[in-house]
Amino acid sequence: MDKEDADEISTIGENNDNHCAGNSDSCHSSARNSHHSNEEKRKLVSRLNRIEGQIRGIKSMIEKDTYCDDVLNQISAAQSALGSTAKLLLEAHMKSCIVDRIEAGEHEVIDELLVTVAKLMK
Repeated sequence: MDKEDADEISTIGENNDNHCAGNSDSCHSSARNSHHSNEEKRKLVSRLNRIEGQIRGIKSMIEKDTYCDDVLNQISAAQSALGSTAKLLLEAHMKSCIVDRIEAGEHEVIDELLVTVAKLMK
């Protein structure tokens, strides 16, 4: 994990009131919307934009018949970046939506979280 990852992990989800806009129903309504602060959205979208650029670069490498090992290294870097983004989102989710639902007595959210974590760990 690089310094940027560590900085973002320490700041995303810091203010849980912003994440769910003070309304615990917003995190677990039937629509299942999430309400990230503007700063959280900015950080996540910025990371995803960088990853999107990495993917376009990989596509270009393949189109240009770049040596396979070089392409594989770039794929690995993109996977790592996507995994880091998922960790940031998971942390924010756990600190806000999950906590709110547990406090509301909806303990089945733990099973939902376990399924999600299992998918992320594959």
